[in-house]
Amino acid sequence: MASVNLVYRDNGFGLSRDFRLLAGALRRNGCDVFATRLDSHSERRRRRRGASALLQAPRTLAGSLKRRLKPARFDLNILFEHVWPEQLALARSNVALPNPEWFDRHDQRRLSSIDGVWAKSRDALDIFQALGCPAQLGGFTSEDRLDRNIARQRRFLHLAGGSRTKGTDRLLALWRSHPEWPQLTVLQHPSEAAEMPPAPNIEHRVGYLDPHRPEALRELVQLQNSHLFHVCTSETDAWGHYLVEALGVGAVTLTVDAPPMNERIDRNCGLLVPYAARDRMALATRYYFDVAALERTVREALDLDSAALRRISDNARACFERTRDAFDQHIAAALRGTLR
Repeated sequence: MASVNLVYRDNGFGLSRDFRLLAGALRRNGCDVFATRLDSHSERRRRRRGASALLQAPRTLAGSLKRRLKPARFDLNILFEHVWPEQLALARSNVALPNPEWFDRHDQRRLSSIDGVWAKSRDALDIFQALGCPAQLGGFTSEDRLDRNIARQRRFLHLAGGSRTKGTDRLLALWRSHPEWPQLTVLQHPSEAAEMPPAPNIEHRVGYLDPHRPEALRELVQLQNSHLFHVCTSETDAWGHYLVEALGVGAVTLTVDAPPMNERIDRNCGLLVPYAARDRMALATRYYFDVAALERTVREALDLDSAALRRISDNARACFERTRDAFDQHIAAALRGTLR
């Protein structure tokens, strides 16, 4: 039985969800799973070590040699989002589970210190292979939020959460200019919500529904299942839990026609919106939806008849199930490739 240590920041958002899902897949593959939970001090040290490595070289070298003389505690470290140099000596092998949009210059300098990358998307796989890094597709999955007992309404949902890269402000501005459109419900963390004038067809809920709390999870599941349309205007996304959860509930999902978003949603299981501009964010490309194209896509969604809505919904659920069922197999292959 391989011992696997998951090194991550328990941020209560996507990283915490990633930990739970990956830990489950590893256990189902016969691994003994451990966790090293990091805090804000670890993040500051990660950045500081990169900036002051030359000044600290004698002390760092002595400490590194001392650590390497100790036997490794684990067979494998999986380093979430960043390369965490203080944790490398804990395991015989180290792989990164990166989010390319947050993989900064400190991480990029340390690529040679790890044994490989498990990519969540083919877009990430291409990025790291182009850097000459041993990378393999680990894929990922998301939680199943389907509740068929909840009635669907022809309304739109946008789960902004605490992200800065979901095009939320631009989406709200567009919806405000179309008072004839149905209600758009936006759930956004207070840390990212901006003051905006009210609109009769927008319910802007500023708050956080913690899925660890049963009553909050019930409310979140209610929102996800009761809205027939989900608007997921991500500019970039390492995986896109809210995209995949939308597939899981059989929603008709509108997303940007760019990678990795269009790896999750294609024209059989959703509606794609062209982008108008792009720029870089760390190793990722950030894509900004075309406003006129989103207007057309919303009208297209509203014009769909019952048969078309049912077809897209069924295809979306089937896509979610294929992704979910393949995850354990991807992790098994990644383990074999890393530990052999």
